[in-house]
Amino acid sequence: MTGLLVVTAVPAEADAVRAGLTDTSVTVAPIGVGPAVAGAATARLLALAEAAGRPYRAVVSAGVAGGFTGRAAVGDTVLGTASIAADLGAESPDGFIAVDDLGMPPALLGGGSVMPADPGLLAALRAALPSATTGPVLTVSTVTGTAASTDELRRRHPEAVAEAMEGYGVAVAAAQAGVPFVELRTISNPIGPRDRDAWRLREALSALTTAAPALR
Repeated sequence: MTGLLVVTAVPAEADAVRAGLTDTSVTVAPIGVGPAVAGAATARLLALAEAAGRPYRAVVSAGVAGGFTGRAAVGDTVLGTASIAADLGAESPDGFIAVDDLGMPPALLGGGSVMPADPGLLAALRAALPSATTGPVLTVSTVTGTAASTDELRRRHPEAVAEAMEGYGVAVAAAQAGVPFVELRTISNPIGPRDRDAWRLREALSALTTAAPALR
């Protein structure tokens, strides 16, 4: 069995993780942006490793994220207790209907819209990163950029601490392969009205490098 597989969306995130690693058994791979490409690419990496007789022992979705104000501040490290497909469902006159409530068989959903983190893997990372914020991380296909949509996400997911774009896809791929999964994020911006000038990517990537030694 090989070591840990850490997947990020973009090369800058992968470089930040590698900069903090000394464990050569950890594989870090940038796989693309969004839940679809993240799920497909992770599934391929897991399948190739299994076919070679060297399956990965766990998968981590890592990178930067937006944080909900009052729950995760810029520069914070977040450990996802679950990865939630926050915009997977249907609109209706009465509001958003989550895919779990549409009557579709769970087997077709990869486990539903909520993919819990592996308890053991989460506990190990919490022990290694005691100052990290923990809570659900939302996966979205469109980054939240208005006050109204932020308020709606808060209403529907009152415990969520952050949003990103890949975690749910990676979680589904890991679940299908029977491999433990967890999501690790560092906060680059507050969730809300889009303001790129308020994003602090350098600080978030630096925090990702600081957190990386926990991925042993």
